[in-house]
Parts: sequence; structure tokens; C-alpha cells
Amino acid sequence: MSSNVPIPRRAFVRQSLSTLAAIPFAGRAFAQGGAALAEHIEFRRLVAANRILARESVVDAFGHISVRDPDNPRRYVMARSRAPELVEHADLIRFEQDGRSLDPANRTPYGERMIHGAIYEARSDVNSVVHNHAYSLLPFSVTGRVLEPVVHVASVIGTDIPTWDIATRFGETDMLVRTMEQGRDLTAALGRNSCALMRGHGAVVAAASIKEAVMIAIYLKINAEIQLQAMAIGTPRGLSDREVELSRATQFSPLALDRAWEYFCARAGVEPI
Repeated sequence: MSSNVPIPRRAFVRQSLSTLAAIPFAGRAFAQGGAALAEHIEFRRLVAANRILARESVVDAFGHISVRDPDNPRRYVMARSRAPELVEHADLIRFEQDGRSLDPANRTPYGERMIHGAIYEARSDVNSVVHNHAYSLLPFSVTGRVLEPVVHVASVIGTDIPTWDIATRFGETDMLVRTMEQGRDLTAALGRNSCALMRGHGAVVAAASIKEAVMIAIYLKINAEIQLQAMAIGTPRGLSDREVELSRATQFSPLALDRAWEYFCARAGVEPI
């Protein structure tokens, strides 16, 4: 007869992480698939980030995250076209900045990878990019109401969050960023900011690392939810530029960033790499 005695959460997390650590990583399966990527801590972290963003409902079946190739800054790495929650190391593909796949297996890539390539091309300070369709962001993308940081943990989103409208330059489309020309136009709207909204579509996040990109993407969504709730009560008071500056430095400190990463990894059931 099985026992119904509950396992304390702390013990459960330790047990789960021990089990994950004992499982051979999927790098060998990736090599057997004929692709050229070897194991690298950034690639393992990229897989974890896919799972985290899915667990936190930043992405669902759609959306993606990439990392600048640590072996060649003019290239980047992201998964093949697959729901982020299902991404494994074996799914990772290396791309040129213009979106050309270097995958020997010729697997189907994400159609909107040009978002990533265009940002890496223009922003040497960016090493990870997220594109998502988090639903709490969409009201701000279609109303002209400014999305602004209203809570200190969301200071990581920055003070300016522009909205890009694909129709302004490209007319009526299926709303997807399919060309480098469209990706560069989006990147121009993003400017030097950490994130931008895409009218009726979603958002893009640009950061110095995978950990920072994940934190920004998660708290961008949370901030939108809180701001929407506050707007139902009254007029929200956003953080001042100085408050954003100071809080952002705290949130991106190694102590806070690693603490958040470990927490998000535990929630997603992945090893905190």
C-alpha cells in the first residue's frame, strides 16, 4: 500500500534536483542527430530557460528564446520549431545573424528567428533575446496606454517600453516577423531599451545574459498584470527613473539574479545551471 504522507517542499525540491543530476544530459542524443553543437553551459542554460518561460506562462506553444553563440558572436543558437516546454538539448540549432540555419539535419526553424538575428546584429551588449505573446501585455500594445514599471521587482524592464507596429512600414501582414528587414525595423523601435511591445502580437526582450532575459520576461508579464489591476482601482503611480535605476541594480546583482534563477529552475523542475 502506498503512503499518502506528504513530502515537505524543501525535501521534494532536493530530491527532484538529485534525480535530475543523475540523469545523463541530452548532449549525446544531440550529437547522434548529426548536428554540430557540443555541450556548453550556455546551451544547457538555454534549454532550462525554455522550460522556465513555459512554466511561468510567458510562452505557451509559441514563443522562443535564444543565446548569442559563445564560440562565434556573429551567430546565435536557439531551438528548432518546437513548443518551449518540450525543448531539449538535441533541439538546438546554430544560426547566422541573417537567419540562415547551420543545422546539418535541416530541421524546421522558428519562422520569426529574424527578430533574434536583427537584435544581435545591432546590439553588441545583448547576449540573449526572448520573443513571447504573454496575454497580459497585449492590452497595452493595442490601446496606446503606456506600460511602465509599477513594482520594484519589475524595475528590470526599464523606464521606456516602446510599441512597434508592423503595419506602419509593411502594411497588412500575418503580423509575424519573417524577414531581416522587418526584424531590423523592430530593432530600431527597441532602441537601447530592454523590451518592446509588438502591436497585437506580443513582446521582445533583449538582455546581457540568459538569466537576465528570463527575469525581464517574467517580470514584464507580472508588471503588466499588476498595472492592469491597479488601473481598475485608480491611476497607478509608476516608479521614478531613479527608483528604477536603483532597484534594477539590486535585481541584477549576482545575489538576487542567482536566487531568482534557482527559484525559477526549481519551479520548472530543471537543474539550476
